[in-house]
Amino acid sequence: MNVVLSETEARVLGVLLEKEITTPEYYPLSLNALVNACNQKSNRDPVMTLDEDAVRQALRALQDNSLARSVSAADSRVTKYEHRLQEGFNFDRREAAIVCDLLLRGAQTPGELRSRAERMHPFDDLGEVQSTLQRLMNRQPALVKMLARQPGTKESRYTHLLSGDVEPSVAASDHVVRAGAGHANNPDRMGHLESEIAELRNDVADLKQQFAAFRKQFE
Repeated sequence: MNVVLSETEARVLGVLLEKEITTPEYYPLSLNALVNACNQKSNRDPVMTLDEDAVRQALRALQDNSLARSVSAADSRVTKYEHRLQEGFNFDRREAAIVCDLLLRGAQTPGELRSRAERMHPFDDLGEVQSTLQRLMNRQPALVKMLARQPGTKESRYTHLLSGDVEPSVAASDHVVRAGAGHANNPDRMGHLESEIAELRNDVADLKQQFAAFRKQFE
């Protein structure tokens, strides 16, 4: 299956896959739930502010490519949406977790993928992550690509190819921006730390919102 997803389509598809794995009791997703999940501040890179029209348009494109569909439950008037990745690619749990995290957070090292995808599948070690990446790269057509290792880094990053191929120059400039120009001596380490700090801040903000909503129920 040859598809080239836009950034919004990749986010919507990644969210549908993520929620099926992590919160199956709330899956498939309504349009409102899907918009909120796409704009979630944690486990997303970049953070987006999509409206219903943008998500609806992405869903139409995904449905045209047989990657998503709408479903209607007998006990609900609300139309919900689910992905159809299994029908097209037949992922196992490890492959689904890796593809999902790449769709939601962009290019990452095996170490980052092991840590961040753990909520979807607990990888035993880096070897299992790397073997999963290798299987995805060996698909016809390939679904994952290893990017050239940048100066000062110890690990190569991997990216999905569902949005088309990635030019080396684009990958290099993306790495520099993420690492930060002020940390040229060790961009990989500092960029990783900055990413983790931002993620923790977003998680705390989300927890505060959830607690505030919970407290209102008793006021």
